Amino acid sequence: MKNRIPFLLLLFFLFYKEGYSQSTGNRTVGVTLPVVTLLDVEPAGNINLIFTAPAEAGRPVVAPVVNTTKWINYTSAIVAGGVSRRVTASVNQTIPGINIRLQAAAAIGAGGGVLGIPSAQVTLSTAPVTIISGIGGAFTGNGTNNGHLLSISLVTNNYANLSAITAVPVTITYTITE
Repeated sequence: MKNRIPFLLLLFFLFYKEGYSQSTGNRTVGVTLPVVTLLDVEPAGNINLIFTAPAEAGRPVVAPVVNTTKWINYTSAIVAGGVSRRVTASVNQTIPGINIRLQAAAAIGAGGGVLGIPSAQVTLSTAPVTIISGIGGAFTGNGTNNGHLLSISLVTNNYANLSAITAVPVTITYTITE
């Protein structure tokens, strides 16, 4: 028994020292963040803008009320080299005598990052026009009351070109690009 005690004490001190010695190490961790560029318009569905006939001869047709039911939501990640993104809008066709106008409001809601800056009101054509610029790494939040509220309106630009039409489908295409 007496021979065991010094041996056990020696083991205790060896393990005690080893248990409190310091060492360091390192490992490489691979991190991947994909390029993300997503855009949608909320809520889904069509809008109808209908001119109203005047109640009295000699008065102009009444333009529809400005539609403010649509929101642009986007997510943008990995904008290399300080390049920002922008949102453009265009229409598939124009309507003679009528301008389709669009205004994006400043971003609100649950988003974060470098959200875009809306341009002034634009008149849409078949050529894309920038409506939001300066988008960096950002997300607007999803759904209504998040992102940029859109105001869409119709304005008569030339009465000589007006003709009676019913439910002309005009598609507005929104694109996010660098």
